[in-house]
Amino acid sequence: MNLLDPSLVHAATALKLRVVGREEVARDIVAFEFEAADYLPLPGFDAGAHIEIDCDGVARQYSLCGDPAAPMRYRIAVQCETNGRGGSRFMCERVQVGDTLDAFGPRNHFPMHAAQHTALLVSGGIGITPMLAMAWALHASDTRFEMHDFASAPERQAFVDEIARAPWRADVTRHLSRCHDFAPLLGGFEAGRHLYVCGPLAMIDAVLDTARALGWPDDHLHCERFAAPSPAASPTPAQADQPFEVELASTGQRVHVAQGQSVCAALAEVGVRVPMSCEQGVCGSCITRVLDGVPDHRDWILNADEQASGKVFTPCCSRSKTPLLVLDL
Repeated sequence: MNLLDPSLVHAATALKLRVVGREEVARDIVAFEFEAADYLPLPGFDAGAHIEIDCDGVARQYSLCGDPAAPMRYRIAVQCETNGRGGSRFMCERVQVGDTLDAFGPRNHFPMHAAQHTALLVSGGIGITPMLAMAWALHASDTRFEMHDFASAPERQAFVDEIARAPWRADVTRHLSRCHDFAPLLGGFEAGRHLYVCGPLAMIDAVLDTARALGWPDDHLHCERFAAPSPAASPTPAQADQPFEVELASTGQRVHVAQGQSVCAALAEVGVRVPMSCEQGVCGSCITRVLDGVPDHRDWILNADEQASGKVFTPCCSRSKTPLLVLDL
């Protein structure tokens, strides 16, 4: 990922998608297949990319889990969360074949490393979705890989039949249990080997902590979080909040951001809308360029170099270390 490229900030294509397939692929997980409403080819995507769907007025992001070499159709899978914020219930309970949805994308904040020689994919639950696209891409490029997928029970194991038919099925190991020790699975670091992990937060942290203990360097570790860790794990405690101002470079207007208020919320009060989905700093929809000032990063998507540069930040959750931030808005 290189979010320092200005062309990637807020970059997205408006899409009108028609639902052409719907299938329950595990308990509480529904896969959807889309084609363009105008029947034209959809924008191409790289493995790890996602699209953002308008779920009855709320924006939610879903990983593309189909073969990147077949962009005439997009495929996603949605896990229904009864206690979620409504997006998954809208998709699983109301969206049917023939419906048309508004979407944006594709964007990619979980790309594969271009120079890798081998890859290790580790997923849990709905975290298998980006890994499917990665498996297709790795197979197409003749890159050696292993994929390990974890599920708590057979009925929660998604895409069983699809993986059984895939030409790369021999590279996949499926586990029907919780892993208590990832060290034997990961092994020591080897040059050119990259690790990709997606799934429950505790699993992601356990995999990354184990890899670091085994000598894997951070630039060979890649993860995608579907939610932020608990506030106790936040990079900066919320009680450290201080009010500050943001300036819109296009107009010079200054907007006050109160203690406990997000930059996105403050901007919305004056009629400035920043694209936003997760509100937790994990999806990247709101990433905005910073022209002056020092951001106080509280996201879980920008890497260390991107945060250290101070050139971009996530206004949905991050704040400012200086009294003023000048934004490219």
